[in-house]
Amino acid sequence: MITSFKDLDVWKKSMDLVVETYSLMETMPKTEVYSLCDQMKRASVSIPSNIAEGQQRKSTKEFINFLSISRGYVAELETQYLLCIRLGLLNAQQVEKSLKMCSDVGMMLNALMNRLADK
Repeated sequence: MITSFKDLDVWKKSMDLVVETYSLMETMPKTEVYSLCDQMKRASVSIPSNIAEGQQRKSTKEFINFLSISRGYVAELETQYLLCIRLGLLNAQQVEKSLKMCSDVGMMLNALMNRLADK
């Protein structure tokens, strides 16, 4: 039984993604601290934050909307990881786990949105 956003597996997994993102940002060049690193940290934090906010709203429609916003932030974060590879800031091996986590969270968000829409 889901009584809180903290009970949602997608929220838990997205919290892990935040921790992973912050950890990887520590390995980035210092020149990126206030640009790409900062943007990636904000995008990652927005994922579980929107899940939590949406779950606390009064309607399923609002919850689905916030899950959709989270899904957008997943795509943003994934794009930024791919940019890090292209720019030579991180290599594919370094971001492999994060990209997999982005994919997993995205699929979990889709599944939850579909389940809520069917109600």
